[in-house]
Amino acid sequence: MKSGFVAIIGKSNVGKSTILNAILERKVAIVTDKVQTTRDVIRGIYNDDDSQIVFLDTPGIHKPLHTLGERMNDSALKTMRSVDVIVVVIDGSKKPNKGDEIIYQKLTKNIPIIFAINKIDLIDILTANERKAEIMSRFPNAHIVETEAKVGFNIDQLIKEIKSFLPEGPKYYASDVITDKSSSYLVGELIREALLNALKEEVPHGVATYVETIAEEKTKVYINAFIYVERESHRPIIIGKGGARLKSIGTHARVAIEEFYNKKVFLELHVLVKENWQNSPSILKKLGY
Repeated sequence: MKSGFVAIIGKSNVGKSTILNAILERKVAIVTDKVQTTRDVIRGIYNDDDSQIVFLDTPGIHKPLHTLGERMNDSALKTMRSVDVIVVVIDGSKKPNKGDEIIYQKLTKNIPIIFAINKIDLIDILTANERKAEIMSRFPNAHIVETEAKVGFNIDQLIKEIKSFLPEGPKYYASDVITDKSSSYLVGELIREALLNALKEEVPHGVATYVETIAEEKTKVYINAFIYVERESHRPIIIGKGGARLKSIGTHARVAIEEFYNKKVFLELHVLVKENWQNSPSILKKLGY
């Protein structure tokens, strides 16, 4: 059996989490159109008849503006140093920039590198060939796979390329395990996904979620969770007029959580102001960052 660890890295909003979900054929990482949606390294475990691949979906590498951002970058870059394969995801519809250069400079040359040119449906053949040429000029030994993760295009080819580099090894997780994250973490992320989708560009990066309690019964799940915001002025934005926006956020989150548990979910949300929480070590630790 082949087994090993694979880091999925790239800039924000290039489709790293979408690729992981497509590989696992199940949602373990939230996906929005906001940059820096992924804040922590998420392990997703892929199993088939002859392999087990432990994928590490990393936060998008970016210019940090606070302690949380620094920790996100550090966790992404650190992950690259201890894996068997690195998958670099790029947005094929955009030209490389300084962010790509930062990643290229950090790549470990003695670890096999696969470039996934994602969102291939948004570009023509000429542009796709230009992207490949740009990559090969820097990394002549890199392997390249064109993908459109939203529809699962070429995901099987990406898995095949990854498996070609993996050593013989044991299973690190039981076959029925798809992630190392706790239920409370995943629930909190589904709530945050609903938040990001509802907030547009108003206060998406200043929010965090914390799940206080989960009480699971045979057919029902009761969840009590908090939404942290950095400023008092953000609180009414999330709550909305007459509580309408918070109710909508709760509804969308509940639907996603019910799909996760396959049970009826009762979700209670509270909005709390935690000023400057992104620079608070104690709060970041409480949130798991």
